[in-house]
Amino acid sequence: MNYKETVEYLFNSTPVFEHVGATAYKDGLDNSHALDAHFGHPHTRYQTIHVAGTNGKGSSSHTLASILQADGHRVGLYTSPHLVDFRERIRVNGVMMPEEYVVDFVREERSFFEPLHPSFFELTTAMAFKYFAEQEVDIAVVEVGLGGRLDCTNIITPQLSIITNISVDHTQFLGHTLPEIAHEKAGIIKPHVPVVVGEAVAETRPVFEAKAHACESPIFFAEDRPEVLAAHDTPEGREYETRSFGTLLGDLRGDYQTRNANTILASVSQLLSQGTIRHPESIREGFRSVCRTTGLMGRWQPLPGHPHAVCDTGHNVAGWQMLAPQIMAQPARKRRLVFGMVDDKDLAHVMELLPRDATYYWTQPSTHRAFPAEKVAACGRAHGLHGTLHPSVAEAYRAALGDAAPDDFIFVGGSSYVVADLLASLQEKP
Repeated sequence: MNYKETVEYLFNSTPVFEHVGATAYKDGLDNSHALDAHFGHPHTRYQTIHVAGTNGKGSSSHTLASILQADGHRVGLYTSPHLVDFRERIRVNGVMMPEEYVVDFVREERSFFEPLHPSFFELTTAMAFKYFAEQEVDIAVVEVGLGGRLDCTNIITPQLSIITNISVDHTQFLGHTLPEIAHEKAGIIKPHVPVVVGEAVAETRPVFEAKAHACESPIFFAEDRPEVLAAHDTPEGREYETRSFGTLLGDLRGDYQTRNANTILASVSQLLSQGTIRHPESIREGFRSVCRTTGLMGRWQPLPGHPHAVCDTGHNVAGWQMLAPQIMAQPARKRRLVFGMVDDKDLAHVMELLPRDATYYWTQPSTHRAFPAEKVAACGRAHGLHGTLHPSVAEAYRAALGDAAPDDFIFVGGSSYVVADLLASLQEKP
């Protein structure tokens, strides 16, 4: 099989959460331990940082990887989902693993893993850990896929655990209340390993404190001593005035990045005290160059051309509580939103947050889990939102561009998969 055929094999022969949702979720770590043992426990050959949370995991993971790389480390980065290319999930010093590695891994190891019937995420996590060991990384930043306690990344013992925040999402797996969800996320806390919590509320803080106490793990709440004193967007990026690190210019835009920056800088303080980060100036460079260094896409990402347009992967209620005000604050004659969602999200609640004075281009991403565009449009009408139906994200975006005046603003989002379809279409040759 060539690379394209191999990736199709992975998608079609293993349950993929991005494609089929709940049926891809495997409760337990048996397969992860079996794969890990087969490959000789590769994750024990390098240090790790483990990042969980409802929102902000990706931005935090990529920024920490960028900082560590600027500090001179050889850094593995494992994140999900990918947007355009499967290999975005597994990088070393920002470079995606070679296509040949994916092909060789499947060809050489399928006789072992096929009888296990692993999920897509179980298999790709094993692939990542093996690749990082062979690439002799110094440290790997590992993003949790779903939850924490039973996530297949949770076989590692990191030097630092990070929980960005908790909100209601994936309730069919993690529980229907904030304490239940916090319990699952707190499952990444390991004995004697420091943990940083970015944001907590009255219902979740005791859960984290109890788990940390049981593990004799030092726990630090970023909100107790916020590092970011002020933040605003500039033409060059998002500028932060901080308590301990001076002025930082962040490559990632979006108002929600202020919360992520607090979490990241609290984590940086721990890594400085551990001696993992050796040069304070690497923090400034890591913030400034995260997209170029790590390839991160889809976070309030400007799109080429005119009018002003951005895409963002925010996909749940907590994400839209931050996105909607920023969209409404954009100076524009008219706001145009290309919007779709997938079927495990609270569509009606998100609709309540969307701007009332915008024009909508209802669509659906190319995943079996997408809400049909007709259902999205009907829900929009029920909430006083109006627009037109489009069968694909690319067609919806073209329609928005065709309707827009130079001083309009276009937003594309509602799901990671909407952004993925958009970016893939923009990369296609005419």
